[in-house]
Amino acid sequence: MPAFLRRGVPAALLTIAALALAACDQSEPRTAAAPPPPPPPQVTVAKPVAKKVVDHDEYVGRFEAVDSVEVRARVSGYLDGIHFKDGQMVKKGDLLFTIDRRPFELELEQAKANLAQTKANLTFAETDLARGKDLVGRDVISRQTFDQRTQTKRVAEANVLAQEAAVRQAALNLEFTELRAPVTGRIGDRRVSAGNLVMGSVTGTTTLLATIQSVDPIRFEFTLDEGSYLRYLRLAKKAPDIASEAGKIQVKLRLLDEQVFSHPGTVDFVDNAIDTSSGTIRGRAVFANPKGTFTPGMFGRIQVAAGPPAEALLVPDQAIGTEQVRKYVLVVDDQDVARAKYVTLGPVIDGLRVVSSGLLPDDRVVVSGLMRARPGIKVSPQMSTAAAALERDPGPSH
Repeated sequence: MPAFLRRGVPAALLTIAALALAACDQSEPRTAAAPPPPPPPQVTVAKPVAKKVVDHDEYVGRFEAVDSVEVRARVSGYLDGIHFKDGQMVKKGDLLFTIDRRPFELELEQAKANLAQTKANLTFAETDLARGKDLVGRDVISRQTFDQRTQTKRVAEANVLAQEAAVRQAALNLEFTELRAPVTGRIGDRRVSAGNLVMGSVTGTTTLLATIQSVDPIRFEFTLDEGSYLRYLRLAKKAPDIASEAGKIQVKLRLLDEQVFSHPGTVDFVDNAIDTSSGTIRGRAVFANPKGTFTPGMFGRIQVAAGPPAEALLVPDQAIGTEQVRKYVLVVDDQDVARAKYVTLGPVIDGLRVVSSGLLPDDRVVVSGLMRARPGIKVSPQMSTAAAALERDPGPSH
């Protein structure tokens, strides 16, 4: 046992001494260095594009061919040959079908023979009448006999005219044995196979052989309400610059699987009456179709100018943010702080979204890095253009 314990040092004093020694052994606490703040997020900003735009209305309609022809037999006979492939493009005048020509060749020969006979009769009647003129003057024949010869000549002349018409009719029937394309377009499938008897008649039932639909140009039919019709009438007077040089309203079209109205055309017809049952009127536009993309019966959407050209601000569509039902853009102020501006949007034109209200021409709009920026925080903006931002990130199409 230690000596100081044997001398009876109180235990409390020993405890206090031990705590004091422990406190002296503890080193002074070190202060940890605070991490540096993160740099402001980098964003790309651009000023809105100022451009004259036209507000548009959209309508759904169908394509229809300018020329739609049913190829039918005009003479009766057995179908001798088919000279096309189902669904191919045909030109006006191309041979499509042939009917057995032999019966019609015989009819033509018989008509020519009848014509020769009537001409011979006419020649005899003319000679007999010329001889009768001398005889009646010398009272060799009666006046009645002379009149009969005159009548015979006139009948012979009429018979010649009738037989000449019969020859032309026989020649026409022979020509009808070759059925040619009346228009240029795409032909459908054959309805009758070679070897079948086809019926042709001007007044009776004729045999349908095929159909042809013209392709280029093609028409697009749609309907519009009475209010829109009145608005377009007034617009055409106030803003003639939205019409083409020929005075036709310019329109654009897109197909159901397309997102952009990229097919230009013109309105060439509006009906002369409004349908009393629906309150709509029929309109029609014409489009070039050199590649045959548009097909009769196909659906599409047409875009018609609804107002005169007006100045508007446009931004890339990816710069638009959504807050519940409201749309906004982030703009960077003079202190490089992002601020939210709520805007009203219009259509997409040339890949840029029209901002109808809520934006100023000098605003620096965040067009790239929208996910890194938040309203109220400082950012590091890099100036660009809306077109360059669109090329980097085209965003969703409309």
